[in-house]
Amino acid sequence: MDRLDTVAREHLLVLARTPRRRQELHDLGLGDPDLRRLVRRGHLRHHHGHYIDGRIDDQVAVIACARAAYPGSIISHFSAARLAGLSLWIDRGRSSAPPIEATWLTRPPTAQRNQRRPDIVVRRAGVTTVDVSRHVWLPVTGIARTVVDLARELPLREAIVTVDHALRTGTATRDELVAVADRQQRWPGILRARSAIDLGNARSESALESIARAVFVAAGLPTPVLQAQFFDGFSWMPERVDFWWPQFRTVGEADGLAKYEADSAEERRQRMRRSHRRDQRLSDRGVELVHFGWEDVITPRSDLVARLRAAFARGASRPTDHPTWRLAPVARAHVA
Repeated sequence: MDRLDTVAREHLLVLARTPRRRQELHDLGLGDPDLRRLVRRGHLRHHHGHYIDGRIDDQVAVIACARAAYPGSIISHFSAARLAGLSLWIDRGRSSAPPIEATWLTRPPTAQRNQRRPDIVVRRAGVTTVDVSRHVWLPVTGIARTVVDLARELPLREAIVTVDHALRTGTATRDELVAVADRQQRWPGILRARSAIDLGNARSESALESIARAVFVAAGLPTPVLQAQFFDGFSWMPERVDFWWPQFRTVGEADGLAKYEADSAEERRQRMRRSHRRDQRLSDRGVELVHFGWEDVITPRSDLVARLRAAFARGASRPTDHPTWRLAPVARAHVA
């Protein structure tokens, strides 16, 4: 940049705000050695045959350059979800897992064909004006459209993570998701998407909880209450449980290991003690308590469903009175 004259520098700063081809920069008098030097020093980024201002966020730069290679395309699917801060979870163990780190684009149905490679995935589909939003200057599918596109693309237990997150953060409503699904009523995967929308719940507070609910549905378990709170005879207990089957007096707790992580061994011990005391207070309410983690919901041979059914049988046979409970107040989450 320091070797450019003032006019060329000013033109480059303006041009490079959006992706530019090599020839456009040659027209400013920049040769290939100049471009290589500018990329090396971080003044420019180079992706997908285009150059862009090096001060732009790298994720945005990659996506913008990929879109520039396909004029008229709209950023969609996983790329739109990342830009919007939507939660995603993909089972990396399945052989057909999509390349979520690629740039995903949607082009008009008149485009030649779909395309899928490790760095760019192009889908052909109609996009209405209500389906389009903006991220800085880039056209992207709106959140409701993005969520439904992903729900058509993914198995239920992966799609439900994004559906729940959109509902929990209020960035999309169920009515908005249904409206998008209605516009896509004959599209591939739409029945799968509708199942995810129907199952979606704004009270699901983590990816683990969302995936667990998909496991419960697949196993034919009754639908649990989410985020319940118990009365101890004097006041409502501070404990809020993830899943509650009142007819079976059974509580399910989805425990990621992060709840025990701490900077010191002493703090980890304190967290474990607090967790044990919490379990004791819940047990005093006369309920069955089943803890489970990530391995229990993603491992094919998991015994989680059997453990829950056994707890249901024990809870249903308890002779004591049922505990008093309510839906706990839940604070709305925010998109990161």
